[in-house]
Amino acid sequence: MVALTEKDLLKMSDGGLVELFRTSPPGDIPHGPLEGTGIVPWGGRWVAGPLARLVRMALWRGKVFDRAGYLSNRMTAFDVLAIVAQVYTGPSLLDEQDCIVIDYSRISLVARGVRDEIREVSPGLYLGVVWLLGARVCWFALRVPEIGSESTKAEQTANRPSG
Repeated sequence: MVALTEKDLLKMSDGGLVELFRTSPPGDIPHGPLEGTGIVPWGGRWVAGPLARLVRMALWRGKVFDRAGYLSNRMTAFDVLAIVAQVYTGPSLLDEQDCIVIDYSRISLVARGVRDEIREVSPGLYLGVVWLLGARVCWFALRVPEIGSESTKAEQTANRPSG
């Protein structure tokens, strides 16, 4: 598996994201909080990057998975946990191959028509596709937070005492 980052995914076209999703394994169902990045595969990197940052700051920050087969979405800059879904392995609407399904239809009033699917495209990095009423509407990435990631290094440098 080639090591990819969210930045790599933000640069990909819709066709490239479809191909990557189709050729990737489901991976293990994650546990705990994952960092999220919204991906719009149109407008080029000049639109995708700034839009992803705006969504992350104002609306959606990722997901928190639990071992009981559920998750909550991390919403707003305050990390409010909301919009619960069931999580299980099942066939993808994209290609009928196994993926990790995030199913809102049975337990969410707000997102009843939404289904997310994810596959692991790089160690600790999942590519997700969002389905709304059976139509593919957008993509997202989920990353397992880890020491040594680009954001962690930047935060450590910013918080280091000077002198």
